[in-house]
Amino acid sequence: MIKIFKTFGGYVEINEPQKDCWINITNPTEKEINKLNSEFGLPNDLVNDILDQDERPRIEFDDYWTLIILRIPVETENNGVPFSTIPLGIFMAENFTLTLCLQDNQVLPIGQPSPFRDQYREITDSINFILRLFLRSGNLYLRYLKQINQMTALIEQDLEKSIKNKELNKLLKMEKCLVYFITSIKANEIVLAKLRNSKKITTEINEELLEDAFIENKQALDMAQIYSDIQSGMMDAFASVISNNLNVVMKQLTLISIILMIPTLIASMFGMNVPNFMENSMWAMPSIISGSLALSFLGVMIFRKRQWF
Repeated sequence: MIKIFKTFGGYVEINEPQKDCWINITNPTEKEINKLNSEFGLPNDLVNDILDQDERPRIEFDDYWTLIILRIPVETENNGVPFSTIPLGIFMAENFTLTLCLQDNQVLPIGQPSPFRDQYREITDSINFILRLFLRSGNLYLRYLKQINQMTALIEQDLEKSIKNKELNKLLKMEKCLVYFITSIKANEIVLAKLRNSKKITTEINEELLEDAFIENKQALDMAQIYSDIQSGMMDAFASVISNNLNVVMKQLTLISIILMIPTLIASMFGMNVPNFMENSMWAMPSIISGSLALSFLGVMIFRKRQWF
């Protein structure tokens, strides 16, 4: 889907591109991809790079355009992994700025793409617009990290009683999300540093906004690394817990087998086809059953006294 806005605020939508406009494209069709090259002059190789799921963040300069790619977090249900990251491309030409992403996202949602929290205003500064995208991306990373932490807490409650690997697999998927986040945030931070130090950026950069973007990315990186370290230790601990729970279950089953063996042994002895002193007694059956129950009960008491049960 292609939407064209008069300025970076994303409030005034127009039908045709004009000078200093902003073009926001999400999940483009084949026809729209062809339009990017024919009407907007975006090279096909750059389009393919931005739409590549595994493309790394980078900044690239040319005589007529500048390309910045950052990775942003998105919600996904791919193989049970709740969150992942995808590339967001920002193509700056002389007359317009174009943002391109392979799917809808919360950094620039196609329905309400304004990256600004304050009220409506006309903004034509593309560099500071990009800094706001970095800032907004950092905020989104923090929000999703809190959700990952909440999901992990719920998994922990199930893991304490589990003897299966289902919950451990869920925890592994949370760890995958954190690995995606850490890798992407580190790469975004490198792009931010290059953007600040580049001599080809002639527009005055809002230092306060740049510092906010660095702080948000740093905070998101620190949180992701802390959560990742906690989950790594947690997975090792709970793997031992699951193994211990399984040992406890096997121990209980073994003890139950021993208790059941006592009446089976007695019944086998008195059931053999040989003479014994109780074959003519009317109390033989009740006595054997009572003796079996008594010995079984005695075995249970011995095990409980040793705290095996």
